[in-house]
Amino acid sequence: MRFLRNAMFCALFCAICLAPAAAQVFDMRELNTEQIRALPMDRTVILMPAGILEQHGPYLPSYTDGYVNEYDARQVANAIVARPGWVVLMFPSIPLGAGGANQVGLKSLFPGTYHVHYETLRAVYMDLAAELGNAGFRWIFIFQNHGAMPHKLALDQASDFFGDTYGGRMVHLGGFAVPPPFSRTALLPSENEQENGLDVHAGFSETSTILFLRPDLVATGVRSAQPMSGKTWSELVEIGAKDNWPGYFGSPRLATAAQGAEIMRRRAEDLTGLVLRILDGLDPRTLPRAVDQQRTDAGISRYNSAAAEHERRVRSIQQQWLATKGRQWP
Repeated sequence: MRFLRNAMFCALFCAICLAPAAAQVFDMRELNTEQIRALPMDRTVILMPAGILEQHGPYLPSYTDGYVNEYDARQVANAIVARPGWVVLMFPSIPLGAGGANQVGLKSLFPGTYHVHYETLRAVYMDLAAELGNAGFRWIFIFQNHGAMPHKLALDQASDFFGDTYGGRMVHLGGFAVPPPFSRTALLPSENEQENGLDVHAGFSETSTILFLRPDLVATGVRSAQPMSGKTWSELVEIGAKDNWPGYFGSPRLATAAQGAEIMRRRAEDLTGLVLRILDGLDPRTLPRAVDQQRTDAGISRYNSAAAEHERRVRSIQQQWLATKGRQWP
């Protein structure tokens, strides 16, 4: 048994140290106990791609966020393992998130949005933080670019819990308010900027990225999409509250695959730079949080209040059922 264990360690060590960079990115689902046990914990980075199942209107798939995050994770993984001795474990994608964009329009239900509540999302990631922290892992990066405030807060809290409890770094990469070095809408001709408006959901930029990543999933009718544009979150609430709102904001018809490729290239550069700086010692808690900025916007506060009330009603129904009919464990 000892001989087999030593042989397994040597095989994995050789794979890590001698193989080309791509061979150092491992799929966590494929490793066995001894292979995981042989990992150098101080130089092993877990990447968690994820994406809420959320409606993106009539032109884009519900897993739009997930396709973007999975691509980002692959690019960052390659950059990490280009550093000698570093290993990446790719965690299975988690298709969970809190708060669909339909909530911006004060709509609690919308075809294509199947989210979990804030406390549920936080519990999932805190549970994973505990499992991985107790196992000795010290570097975890979450790829989640969904913008809802409760979603960001849940992942921020789970990340902070990991750091406080296990002394490592669990980083929600979508949680920071650091402005990117470029504006996604800067790729638009100036005459189209007003048509697109505040680019937050399934408009120019997201449609461009999916045209690049998964053109087979973009409906052909996108070229005739009518603009649903506003300049502020308060204006978007009014647009989304209309009965005939199709599920997107901005102007998807302006999107192109070439613009999507450029957006994704620049996203990958930004995320890679941030991750490598954190691995080199940057404390992510020194960076401003997006949720702190969101709290000050009247439009965001309005739809968040309505969403929280709906969540309380659903939770009450669930708790009542558990109290009267649910079997208790243990």
